[in-house]
Amino acid sequence: MACIDVDALTQYENDARQGRGDALYHLGLAYSTGQGVTVDFIAAHKWFNLAALRGVDEAKRWRAQIAREMNGSQIAEAQRLAREWLSIFH
Repeated sequence: MACIDVDALTQYENDARQGRGDALYHLGLAYSTGQGVTVDFIAAHKWFNLAALRGVDEAKRWRAQIAREMNGSQIAEAQRLAREWLSIFH
């Protein structure tokens, strides 16, 4: 996997606001692997969840994989954050 730099993260965030599934997926990858950001499974789960809603099948697999590393309250927080994001950018 290529290293994700700050400029790429900014572009992914901008594209994510436009509802682009690939950008949502790449944000999930960044947060799940620590590419350009600190590893944050709650944020990663949120982004993968949003990407999965946009039809990115690989995001479903990544979301399931990191969910195994999370507890129930962390997953609930990730889901809450995804709903919050949708209410703003949907």
